[in-house]
Amino acid sequence: MAYFVLPGKGKRVYRLAIARRIVDGTARGGRDRSPAGLARRRTRVLRRALRPSRRLRIGLGPWLRALPAQLPDPALTAMLARLDPHVRVAYVLRHMEGLPRYAVRDQLIELRVRDPWPVIRAADAVPPPSARRSGRFESALRPVRTRSAAPLVTAAVLTAALVAALVMTDDGDEPAPRAPRLASAAPDAWTRSRTLDAWPARGDLVRDRAFTGRASAAWEAAPADRRPGGTAQLLYAGRVDGAPLAVLRLGDQLARYTHGSLDVATAGDDPSAPIALGGGRYLLAPWDASPETLAGERLATSSGVTAPARAGTGCGRGPLFHVGERTVGDLGGPRATVLAYHSPDYRPARTERPARLGSEGQKLWNRLACRTEPSQPVSEAMAWNFWSGTVPHGGKHADWVCTRLTQIGGGATAGATLLGDKDGAKDKATGTCDARRPVSGTWWRAPSGRWYYLAAAGRGLVPHAEGVDRSTTRKRLLVAPGARPAPVTLTAR
Repeated sequence: MAYFVLPGKGKRVYRLAIARRIVDGTARGGRDRSPAGLARRRTRVLRRALRPSRRLRIGLGPWLRALPAQLPDPALTAMLARLDPHVRVAYVLRHMEGLPRYAVRDQLIELRVRDPWPVIRAADAVPPPSARRSGRFESALRPVRTRSAAPLVTAAVLTAALVAALVMTDDGDEPAPRAPRLASAAPDAWTRSRTLDAWPARGDLVRDRAFTGRASAAWEAAPADRRPGGTAQLLYAGRVDGAPLAVLRLGDQLARYTHGSLDVATAGDDPSAPIALGGGRYLLAPWDASPETLAGERLATSSGVTAPARAGTGCGRGPLFHVGERTVGDLGGPRATVLAYHSPDYRPARTERPARLGSEGQKLWNRLACRTEPSQPVSEAMAWNFWSGTVPHGGKHADWVCTRLTQIGGGATAGATLLGDKDGAKDKATGTCDARRPVSGTWWRAPSGRWYYLAAAGRGLVPHAEGVDRSTTRKRLLVAPGARPAPVTLTAR
């Protein structure tokens, strides 16, 4: 991580040696393996790698002699070198360390980035390089020897003897506390009850009690506002792209434990929403066994985990795959979001059944996803393209969309967007909207330079505007000239 965050100057061998020296430097003074200790150490490593001191190049010989035989692909380091330093950090954490967006946000705040979301979006918009080989290092690095080995061996022997003596003579010590107990649902519980409580534990590390115990203990040691108040449920313990990962749940809280660090998020109680594991992989509900790609082809799964499925947008958010009659997408939360779409001809019905996104719905969400920045994780997102047509007075084709986001923690928000050219340069947010009776308006400047007030409403409604003169309405689009933008009261009838 330090290697990829360092400025891309000079030879790679020096860059790697400095990176390892930074990591070794943060280990001095103790090796705290608790989640909080590892998080603090990661922050120290990132701070030093962002602004490396020139003194790190002095006496670099021992670290140069300990370099691995093969260095990372130069295409990747060249790409990273062109990024802003904080964007480089976000890219490494998101796309190389596999951290979720909320964890990257917290880390950037620790690095004193005032507004982390634009940094994360910029990192997600960076296209990956066509690397010839993996960016990861060899698993076994040669030891760095900065002094004679004899004193170290002597110290190790004396320390071992002292520890042995303490163990034999101090019988009054309390036994080491055990990790909190984890619960697991019966393998067939989901056949009788379709709830999150019935999800079985899956993954190749489920029986590794040492690993799952560390994950449970890490959650138990978390700050009070994120600590579980009872026995946590183990949902997954396995390797994702080679890295061990545990996913625990208690109520509406979801904890991800990997690389010795813990991330906790509110994930709701939806029994079927896929859980993001990182790297584009998702853990499916046990009854959802046959996901499909957006093209309708089978998406491979193993032990309930999908093959990598990533949104085809520059920002990394958008539709992912179909599960049953639903289409799920990534809007930045710990679980996939169910996406819905209504065409301009749609009329609200009392009861509605889930439906997959067709080609038009996928295209619309590919545009909207990069504009959608929920303040909280979202369980469902609906986009109603309530008006589509050509804007008069020299305008081009446009779509007016009302987007409703249902938040995992409860509540919902809805906002309207006027989508212009396909390149998104003229997309414009036009305020809140009613997802059942959409109407929205905005002042618009024509190519001639004159101002007009435009408003549109959903099918079966007509927009009415107070505060403008000489308005005309045709095919649910209201147009009124104006000398300058002025306050307007808009309703739909």
